[in-house]
Amino acid sequence: MARLKLEFPEDQFYFSTQLTVRVTDINGANHLANDSMISMISEARARFLYDYGVRETEGDGTGIIVTDLATTYKAEAHARDHLVFEVGVMDFNKYGGDIIFRITRPLDKVLVAMAKSGFVFFNYKRSQVVPMPEDFLAKFPRV
Repeated sequence: MARLKLEFPEDQFYFSTQLTVRVTDINGANHLANDSMISMISEARARFLYDYGVRETEGDGTGIIVTDLATTYKAEAHARDHLVFEVGVMDFNKYGGDIIFRITRPLDKVLVAMAKSGFVFFNYKRSQVVPMPEDFLAKFPRV
């Protein structure tokens, strides 16, 4: 089976946030569990969107919905490790694009993981995909 490779241009990262690995995030192998990493990626995505003024849903019921997630692990993380989540966007289309993540441990500058989350704009009241709002696209001029 072919291995997944995630590589992103440096100029696509717009935001950075730090999260700490909790004891409850550790699995039986004594490192950060996959499900906990997904939760941390979701938290970083939420912080990124909030920082850019994107609400979970707007008054008309439109918001962002995740369509897929790919993650590649490069190193283990352990309880109490501080991780930096660099977040960006790329590959826009009419309805959405990709939110990208680079996760590093600043203590030793180790790359822990890379991830990419596809998204589309979705009207929850109508249960349908809708075009990306122009004001969202305008927030990221280099994309």
